[in-house]
Amino acid sequence: MQGNPPRRTSDAPQQQVIQGGVWDQQPGQLGNQIPLQPGMAMGYFAPTQATLALVLGVLGLVGCSICTAIPGLIMANSALATTGSQPGHPDAGTAKAAQVISWITIGLALLGVLFYGAMFAILAATGEL
Repeated sequence: MQGNPPRRTSDAPQQQVIQGGVWDQQPGQLGNQIPLQPGMAMGYFAPTQATLALVLGVLGLVGCSICTAIPGLIMANSALATTGSQPGHPDAGTAKAAQVISWITIGLALLGVLFYGAMFAILAATGEL
């Protein structure tokens, strides 16, 4: 009986067994496949300078004021334009953080200028200058 195919006992379709695939592995083993989780992106993303923008924003907050905050804001806006056109870009959060920190730094610098201007005006009005 070497050449005879095995007989089917029912009219149900036969199951296909994939050798070396996921289906014949032990539970918990995946073989050669990489599982994708939600949020894992496959593909190429354009490079941005979001990290440099964040560093410049933090430097402005720490002591360099608007000298580094304004360039950081410009770089963050260009990085946000790039990440906005590519959904799931990994630098989107970094670019948004750089933009927020740069705006905070610029706002604090403007408050400082207004404070010193008001102090100078008060001293000039009282005649102590």
